Amino acid sequence: MNKKKVSLKDIAEKAQVSTALVSYVLNGKEKESRVGHEIAVKIKQIAKELNYQPNYLAKSLRSGKTQTIGLIIADISNPFFANIARIVEDEAKKNGYTVIIGSSDETAEKSWDLITVFLNRQVDGFIIVSSENTEEQIQYLLERNVPFVLLDRHFPEIPTDFVSLNSFKAAYDAGSHLVRGGYKNIGLIAYKSQLFHMQERIRGYRFSLEDNQIPFRPEWLKEVGFNTIEEEIKVGIDDMLASGFAVDALIFATYRLAITGLKYINSLGLKVPDDLAIVSFGQAEAFDLYYCPITYVLQPMEELGKTAVEILIQKLKKPDSNKKQILMEAKLMARNSSRPKASVF
Repeated sequence: MNKKKVSLKDIAEKAQVSTALVSYVLNGKEKESRVGHEIAVKIKQIAKELNYQPNYLAKSLRSGKTQTIGLIIADISNPFFANIARIVEDEAKKNGYTVIIGSSDETAEKSWDLITVFLNRQVDGFIIVSSENTEEQIQYLLERNVPFVLLDRHFPEIPTDFVSLNSFKAAYDAGSHLVRGGYKNIGLIAYKSQLFHMQERIRGYRFSLEDNQIPFRPEWLKEVGFNTIEEEIKVGIDDMLASGFAVDALIFATYRLAITGLKYINSLGLKVPDDLAIVSFGQAEAFDLYYCPITYVLQPMEELGKTAVEILIQKLKKPDSNKKQILMEAKLMARNSSRPKASVF
C-alpha cells in the first residue's frame, strides 16, 4: 500500500505553525521572513522525521527553474575529471542544485548530444569541459542566452565565463625545474590538439627551453592522437631516444599520456630518473605507487570546481552580470622522478 505523501500542511500542523512559515524555512528563506532559529530547527527536524520529499516538478513549474546543472566533462575515465565532477556535484548540492553528469569522450559529436539532452531536460545552466571542435556549440549557447561556465578549457576568441589553469606557466615551470636539475635534452609528449590549454602547454615548454638557452629540437616534441595514444607514444619515445640529441627528461602534458608512456618506458628497461627523468601534468594515486614517485603539476582541482559552480550560480541569479574569466596557478610537486643529476667533478 502506498503511503500518503507528506505535505507542508502536515509539517505545519505538527509544528503548530502556519504552512507559509514551513514553506519559508524549507526553501531556505527563514532569514528573509525573520523566523527564529529554534522554530526553524524544529520545522526541519519534523520534516526529516516525516520523511518529507519536496515536489520539485510543481516547484519548477512555478519558478521556471529545475534546480539542475548539466556538467559535461571530457573523459570520465581520467581521474582528474572524475574528481572535478565530484567537487562540482558536492558544491552544487550545498547550493540546492542537482548535477547531471555526462562524458563527451573527447568528441564534438557526443558533446553536442549531451547539450541537446540536457537542454531537453531543462537544466538551469551548464558547466562544460570543452572537447575539440566544439566552438560552434559554445556559440550556440551564447546566442540563446543559456547560462554556462567553461571549466579547465576555454576558447580565447569566444567571450565566455571560464575557470581554467594557467597552462603556459605550469609547463614553463616544469621545463625550468628539469633544467635546474641538470637536464638539457628535454622532450614533451602532448596531444595533437588545437585546444587552447594544450597549445599553451606546448608554448610554455618551448619558452622554458628558450629562456634557459637550450636550443629546441623538433624531434623532442611529439603530439599524439586521442585514439592512437599507445602506438604513437611508442614511436615518439623511440624517435626521441634514437635522436642525435637523445632526451634525458620527458614532460607529459596529461596524466593519461604519462601512464601510457611510463608503461612503455618500463618495457624498454629504462630506469627513472637514472635513464630518463619524468614530470607530468595531473596528480593521481598511480604516481605514488610507481617505484619512483613521479613529479607532477598539482592542479587546484578543488578551487577550479568550486569556482565554476560559484560563477554559474551568480550568473543564474544575475544573467546580465559581467563575465568572469579566471586563470589559476598550478604548483610543481618535485619527487624522485626528476631529482637533480649527480654533480660531475
